[in-house]
Amino acid sequence: MARFKDYIPHGVIPATLAAFDSDFEFDWAETRRHLAFAANVDGVTAITVNGHASEVHACTFDEQTRMMDEASDEIGDRMPLIAGVYADGSHEAVRLAKMSEAHGASALLCFPPNSLGMGGIQHRPEMGINHMKMIADATDLPMIVFQYSNELGYPLDTLVRICEEVPNVKAIKDWSPPQVHDRHIKTLHALSRPINVLSTNSAWLMSSLVMGADGLLSGAGSVIADLQAALFRAVQAKDLATAQELADRIYHTTQVFYCDPFGDMHNRMKEALVLLGRQNGPAVVRPPLMKLTDAEIAGIAKAMDSAGITRDGATGLDRQALAAE
Repeated sequence: MARFKDYIPHGVIPATLAAFDSDFEFDWAETRRHLAFAANVDGVTAITVNGHASEVHACTFDEQTRMMDEASDEIGDRMPLIAGVYADGSHEAVRLAKMSEAHGASALLCFPPNSLGMGGIQHRPEMGINHMKMIADATDLPMIVFQYSNELGYPLDTLVRICEEVPNVKAIKDWSPPQVHDRHIKTLHALSRPINVLSTNSAWLMSSLVMGADGLLSGAGSVIADLQAALFRAVQAKDLATAQELADRIYHTTQVFYCDPFGDMHNRMKEALVLLGRQNGPAVVRPPLMKLTDAEIAGIAKAMDSAGITRDGATGLDRQALAAE
């Protein structure tokens, strides 16, 4: 059963990475070290595993199960664990949801199946709604709808139906462009049962938070969670000067994380962890992802330096002062 009852996803939630050895097998000691580092950041409210950031597309069911066990053992008594449910078939999604609940999850991050592409999600809304209902029927855990920005993004009327017809849904992770994101926040907050909106728009995070997002769920949090937490606090406090200063620092990191090709974003974050001494190198990703060039890794190092992030893990933030706010 879930360790944190009645959990409502909010605040700063890093989507953590996975460490692999030279044989492409999990390095569980390094993975746990990464989980512990992220969970120890002041202002982090939960941790996500088995998501895009941990290369879930290349992980087996058994590996995802062990990830839940390792994460539960390492940090599950301190904060909620959010488990990704990534599957192209609804029955497999149900199996993942049941496993995650049994192994310590406090909430589920539900990805849209790739099988809803090619117009399905746009013209057959009942497919996406039924997928979410099948997961909800299998577990009592709170659910987060992953709202994509591409052809797998639910139209607003479908998204509203999911939120209204599936009581387990408590939040969305919104990857929408600015005008759509703003509309989602206003619409979902105005429902009879308000739904939290978690931004995953890390490349323009300050703007997203100012729109009224209830927090963020971000792979970039695997590297810069303390900067994100400080920015979230500054926006909540309406401290514009501090928010702008933090956004300027974050800018250096997101410019290298989210450049083309976009699919290498978490690959780049893993290289950043190695550069910062938070993961023993070299950074290994599972194919079809491939090792970055030395020139790109050097660019990541320069960005970390420009953002004021040092190898010992410090970002220049006064953690005691921030915690006292």
